Amino acid sequence: MTQAPRPGPPLWLLAELTYRCPLHCVFCFNPVDFAQRDSELGTEDWLRVLREGRALGAVQCGLSGGEPLLREDLETIVAEASRLGYYSNLLTSGVGLSTQRAAALKAAGLDHVQLSFQDSTREMNDFLSHTRTFDLKSRVARIIRDQGWPMVLNVVLHRMNIGHIERIIAMAHAMGAEYLELANTQYYSWALVNRAHLLPTHEQLRHAEEVTNAWRARLGERMRIFFVAPDYHEGRAKKCVNGWGSMFLTVAPDGTALPCHTARMLPGLEFPNVRAHGLREIWFDSEGFNRFRGTAWMQEPCASCAQREQDLGGCRCQAYLLAGDAAAADPACAKNPEHHRVQQAVRQAAERVPEHPLVFRDRANSRRLTPGA
Repeated sequence: MTQAPRPGPPLWLLAELTYRCPLHCVFCFNPVDFAQRDSELGTEDWLRVLREGRALGAVQCGLSGGEPLLREDLETIVAEASRLGYYSNLLTSGVGLSTQRAAALKAAGLDHVQLSFQDSTREMNDFLSHTRTFDLKSRVARIIRDQGWPMVLNVVLHRMNIGHIERIIAMAHAMGAEYLELANTQYYSWALVNRAHLLPTHEQLRHAEEVTNAWRARLGERMRIFFVAPDYHEGRAKKCVNGWGSMFLTVAPDGTALPCHTARMLPGLEFPNVRAHGLREIWFDSEGFNRFRGTAWMQEPCASCAQREQDLGGCRCQAYLLAGDAAAADPACAKNPEHHRVQQAVRQAAERVPEHPLVFRDRANSRRLTPGA
């Protein structure tokens, strides 16, 4: 195997503007130790990141968090993204998106809003987020539609809501959604802490796919439904963000640049900060971005696998969390000797109810789970 060729540009720049969030979701992908990471880039730093990303070739800009609407300079950031020619996408819980603020963001040039729901009922939505936000989200959905933005809803699926998938799809259709993303939970960060509660059974997933396909046939192009397949039940690994360091660049709230939003957990890797390094240097030259590019880094069974160019070894964070080695094959793959760990988790999901309670994403739990961090 040869050294990975020089990569193309990072087409997608994800600006995680803050880890602050009014919601406390049990499956949040923000790092479990977020309470130890209060530093946030200032406005000028974010504007420079946008300029450097666009010069590097990035064409899409995601504005995420936490809750990005908590940034008072969001309109300024959106306006610069628009001036530079990005297609901008706000990923939000909806908390803080009033009619007035939506109009200001529209005027600044925001192209797209993706609104998250936790479930189709007030009771379960509010329980899973540990907030009273269902009615607010419903109002925000109308605001999004009134501004002429594409109506895009996102619902993370897991054992506690996957049985409601019929109602979830019906809710999205009734709200006039053009796109619905049904994203099966990925088990790292807070979702890994709560995996025993969240991991669905094979039967639940089979039923959910049947319901989704029936709605697709019924609605056609009136609402496009994306069903993001789960890792644990397929026996196959999926590309990590379309390939480590191939098209996706995340900048965390404190300025750390990452090839995926959870990569900072991996030991032995240094990820540069945009306060000290330019994006071009980070993307092309940093050890963190080059470590798992291509296939030259692979060990068996990935190194000789006929699928290595298709799945690129799967998720590096999942390999580290489940196999203890970021360079191992993703244990979601049936060819990995550690695949039994995934199979055991799936069996346990079908066999018993967890004894420990759900752990909600909040600062107190973050500090408790990362003592001495």
